[in-house]
Formats: sequence, structure tokens, C-alpha cells
Amino acid sequence: MSVLNQWINSGHAVCAEALWDHVTMEDQELAFKAGDVIRVLDASHSEWWWGRGADREAWFPSCFVRVRVNQDDSSTESVESVAEQENPKPRDSHSSHHKEQMRTNVVQEIMSTERIYIKHLRDICDGYIRQCRKHPDMFTEPQLKTIFSNIEEIYKFQRQFLKELEKQYNKEQPHLSEIGSCFLGQGNGFSIYSEYCNTHPAASAELQRLMKSGRYKHFFEACRLLQQMIDISIAGFLLTPVQKICKYPLQLGELLKYTPKSHSDHIAVCEAYEAMKNVASLINERKRRLESIDTIAHWQVSILHWEGTDVLELSSELIHSGEMTRIIRYGKVQQRSFFLFDHQLVFCKKDVLRRDLLHYRGRLDMDQTEVLDVPDGRDFDLGVTLKNALRLRNAFTLEFMCMLCCRKAQDKQRWLQAFDKERNRVKEDQEMGMEISEEQRKRAIVNARRAKQGKFKSLGYSGSVRPHHQNILPLHQRHITIPPSVPQQQVFSLVEPPKRKPYHLLYSLTRNAFFRK
Repeated sequence: MSVLNQWINSGHAVCAEALWDHVTMEDQELAFKAGDVIRVLDASHSEWWWGRGADREAWFPSCFVRVRVNQDDSSTESVESVAEQENPKPRDSHSSHHKEQMRTNVVQEIMSTERIYIKHLRDICDGYIRQCRKHPDMFTEPQLKTIFSNIEEIYKFQRQFLKELEKQYNKEQPHLSEIGSCFLGQGNGFSIYSEYCNTHPAASAELQRLMKSGRYKHFFEACRLLQQMIDISIAGFLLTPVQKICKYPLQLGELLKYTPKSHSDHIAVCEAYEAMKNVASLINERKRRLESIDTIAHWQVSILHWEGTDVLELSSELIHSGEMTRIIRYGKVQQRSFFLFDHQLVFCKKDVLRRDLLHYRGRLDMDQTEVLDVPDGRDFDLGVTLKNALRLRNAFTLEFMCMLCCRKAQDKQRWLQAFDKERNRVKEDQEMGMEISEEQRKRAIVNARRAKQGKFKSLGYSGSVRPHHQNILPLHQRHITIPPSVPQQQVFSLVEPPKRKPYHLLYSLTRNAFFRK
């Protein structure tokens, strides 16, 4: 029994802090956000622990959390101190002997988990993929690409990475091993995990669809038994690469803790730790962006009379939204709903009869637009009195584009901050190399349109014809979710105003005619 489980069984509280967001794919899994504290109730399995979150108990991946060990914010005695009671050591935690032993343990753990991981990858490639390709009547190549993504490339890369680790591993004195350089030398290679992590939700969905058939369920179980693989489902095996790339920063953080500055590997471990944190952060950000583009695609197909290119041609995140008054030349005033994405600002007009429907009216390229704060007062060029206003002009020619007026001073400040955030986000994306492939963008739009047509068909409409009263669809069906970066109340305030009984004669006639039909 592990020390951690002994500590739990003795009645002590063991808490773990979430390092990454965990989005559940199964009912038995525990969802949490980075920073959440989870009470660990069972740690008998190395990869999956049972714990209690804010409102329920379920399984969660151990590599997504960090047990509170020797932390100032932990009120309980540390797990490490329990281990020391069983194996007494010098009380001075900074003694060289203690650090050497702890560094030995961390290095050995890295080597051990890496060898086990290679075996898992080999089992997936030889046990599942090879057998699937022998049955073209059951699996097409696109299907296999969806389910397994680029895991064969990952396997090839990890084999080379393990060879480098073995070269730097000192078997006689593991604490002298210099493995930090291995992570630095292969830094760019870890970027291949981005594609795998991004496509993992699609792989899980396709796998769940196939598993509804007993034929596929028995086939995958036969593959597992033939390869003599451990008793974990194929879904569990396919989650392993996602867990592994998130675990590297944790392991290097522990290694750095017990690597003194005088150690020859100290600088390399420092740099490797930062590099792997950046890799994990980039992968997490790309995964979040992929979820965001699905939301944006569903939003776009709900807009009436859309013109021009898709939003996703340039953008991948909704930054801010709200209502403002747009003033163009000659003092013409227009009330519009604005949606600020990275690279562009889209504005729409609310439907006259149904205020929760939006009609497309145009967009501005933020890469060529400059936003200026305008003091309250009379604008003689436009012939209007301005309050809480922003001036938009061409960033290169300085030509006037329009004036935007907010209802309140607080709204104006939020928009100014949002425009600054948009520019910073574009800059960060360029520095990080954040890119969403054209294929992923197109797939998001196609899926959103299919989902919309499917809802129309379920109501008795033809998918090729836009119904006159498509506004009868409930809000939760037309807007699947909201990007996490935007307060939901803002968006819902635009699409779902306070309900009031319409008294328009035209609306009553068309509504009654529709239901009679």
C-alpha cells in the first residue's frame, strides 16, 4: 500500500490542488478547474484517484493534480513527513544526503514512468491500430485517423526520447544523472502532442459511437487480450498521451526542487521545466480555442442574412460583446449589437419582431483599426453631442470610420479594456505560434450547420429551406455554450431580452398562421 493511501486510511485529510482544467467525458469522472482543491479519498490506483470535489465524488486523473506536500497553506501534516517517520532521516531537509536521495527517487520515477508509457504506446500501435487495419470492412482510414490521430508519430518520437534519457541516466548514482538536456533537445518535438490533444474529444466521440455496437466492443476487447494488455479500456489507453504531456512539468518541478544550484544539471532542468510548462500551456490554450471555435460557429449560423467570409477565417475567440450606438457620417445613428473577436468586430441589428434574433450588418478589421477615447461634449463634424464615446479610425490613413457610444461610463471602460485585450491576444498568439488549421475551422462550421438543419428537420422542416419562424427554437438549442472568456450574462442579455407579450398585429397573424399550418 502506498504511503499516500496509508495516510488516507489512517483518517487524515489529504488534499490535492488542480493544476489543469479537467473536462469530463464520462459520468464517473470528476470535473474541476485549475486551482480547485480536491479531497483525495482513494489513491490505490496510480493513474486514477477517487476524490470529492465541490458537489460530488468521482474518479479523476492523478496527473492533473498536485498533492499538497510541505506547503505553507496546508494545515495538515505532510505526507512526506509520514514517510520520514517510517524511515527516519535527518530532520534537516536541506541536507545534501536527503536531497541526493530525493533526487534519486524523482529521476527513477521519470525513467520508470517513461518505460511504462512506451509500452502503452506500443500496445496501442501493435495491439489496436495494426489489428484495425486488417479489417477494412470495419474501419476506414479516416475513421482510424479520427480515433488514433497521430499517436504513431508520438510513439516514434517517444522511443527516440527514451533513448536519450537512457544515455544520460546514471545507474550507479542516479542523483548525478543529467536528464534536463534531453527535454531541451527534444523541445520542439513535444509540439506533436498538440494535434493529439486537440482531436482527442472527437476521438472519444467516435469511439463511443462504435462501442454502441457489440461487434466493435468485442473486437477491441479481443485486441486487448491478444496483445496481453493490462485491464484498461481502449478509451483509457487513448487518454494516456494527454495525461503524459501534462505530467512532464510536474515531474520536472519535483526534479528542480531537489537539484541544488551546484549540480551540473541545474540550469538545464530549470530551462526544461519552463519549456515543458510552455508546451502544456500551449496545448491547453489550443484545446480551449478549439472548444471556442465550435461555439463561434454555432453563433454564426444563428445570425440571419450572414454575408462574406466566416468569422473563423480570421478569429478563434470571442473577447467581449454588448450594445452600443453607432454614429457614422452626417450624424446618422444606429443601435447595434457588437461582438469583438480577435482580429475583427462584428455588428448586428436586432430583429424588429423578435429581439432575440440578430441580423448581420457588417464588420471591421481590427488589424487596421485604431480605437480612441473621446471626451464628452459636442462634435461639430458629426453635429451631435457625445457621451461615453469611442472613435474608430483607420490605423494607417487615420480616416474616420465611426463613433461608438456606450450607455454608461463603466461600459465604455469595459470596451476600452476589451479592445486592449484583443490587441494583446493577437500579439500573444503570434508569439506562441497559436494557429487553428483551416480544416478544423471548416469542420466547425459544417458541424454547426448540420446541427442547425437537424433541429429544423426534427420540427418538420426541410434542411435546405430556412423556416420563416426559426425563432421558435429555444435559446439553449441555438446557443450551445458560451466561451469561458466572456461573462454569460453579457451574451444572454443580447440574445434573450426580458420577455413581453408582442402586440404587433403582423406578428400575431404570422404566429397563428404558422401553428395552424
